[in-house]
Parts: sequence; C-alpha cells; structure tokens
Amino acid sequence: MRTNIPGGSPYEPIIGFSRAVRVGYAVHLAGTGPVGADNEDVTGQTRRIFAIAEKALAEAGATLADVVRTRMYLTRAEDWEAVGRVHGEFFGDILPAATMVVVAALLNPAWRIEIEMDAVIPDSLAIQTAEAGAGLLTTDN
Repeated sequence: MRTNIPGGSPYEPIIGFSRAVRVGYAVHLAGTGPVGADNEDVTGQTRRIFAIAEKALAEAGATLADVVRTRMYLTRAEDWEAVGRVHGEFFGDILPAATMVVVAALLNPAWRIEIEMDAVIPDSLAIQTAEAGAGLLTTDN
C-alpha cells in the first residue's frame, strides 16, 4: 500500500511531488529544503530541514532512528563541516549511509542545503526472526 505525505512546500503542487512516500515498511523523504529559514545561516537551515523531516517521518509512522540513508546537497563546499555537525547531532548513534555533494544551486537561491532521507520501519516479527537466526535473541526455556 502506498501513502503520500504532503509537506506544504510551495513547490509541491507545481512540480507534483509529496514530502514523503511510504510503501510498506519503506519511507522515502523527498529533497527537503529549509522552507521558512531562508535568511538563516547553514546551521539554522540544516536544523530547519531536520524539523521538517522529523514531522514528515512521524506522519509516515517512522522516526529519525529508522533512517538508513541520507543525501545532502550543499551549494557551498565550505559548509560541509557545519552541515555535518548537525547531521551528526541527529545521527551520531544511528549512522545511516550518507552522501554529501556540492551542487551549483538549489531551487530557492537562498537555500544552502537540501537533504533527502530514506527510512525503513522495523517489523517486530522480522526483527525477532533475524535476531533468532543470528543467535542474538535469547529466550528462557
């Protein structure tokens, strides 16, 4: 089953996209810019993106802990560390696969960062089966 989660971006109706799409246990978060934080520095813009992402993931039944991949698009190479530090605050223990690239520009010229995320919502039965198969699940007999 497919569920589209709108995000309220002014670009959604023009381009024809959803903030996130959930199919089964997978959630795909569209490239998310810092809507409403145009005048903030890159750290503030990155935090705004995480707030938007967290809300969309929650609406899809996921959390940041379920994120398995991120893609970060920067317009300035020198912003990598500031963006990376915010990313690390949220994902320091989760450690998703991550990519950071520098692009010529983003749709809104004031945006210095845009982030995509993919999440997998754990299925408790599948987790128990995998843990049992790996010898990680213990039961008392």
